Amino acid sequence: MVAFLCRWCAGAGADLAGTSRLQYPPNAIPIRVNCSGRVEPSWVVDALRSGADGVLIGGCHPGDCHYVVGNYKARRRVYLLRKVLEELGVEPERVRLEWVSATEGARFARVMTEFVKELRRLGPLQGNGQG
Repeated sequence: MVAFLCRWCAGAGADLAGTSRLQYPPNAIPIRVNCSGRVEPSWVVDALRSGADGVLIGGCHPGDCHYVVGNYKARRRVYLLRKVLEELGVEPERVRLEWVSATEGARFARVMTEFVKELRRLGPLQGNGQG
């Protein structure tokens, strides 16, 4: 799984989970971005095509974005991307958007655990990593 994490909120929440020694599956490759709104849909598709079974995008709670509207932009993009993936025969549940603040280390750990569980239920993404 690839996790694109906003550096201000979800990334800081991941740090807090780590420093608090909270347990969650180590299945994610975290990639810090300045804002969840900067995550291009093509990055998500590239991650899935390159072998990831799922992509998590973590951003600030609505109203808390450091760039004012970035998380709203992310929400619109993920909504549309999930529709496109479904049309292509890819389960839309493989892309998840979550709001995690810098103080929510426990929430970050729970989201990671839930998402890994969901991806295991879905099984490996068919055809990924084959170009």
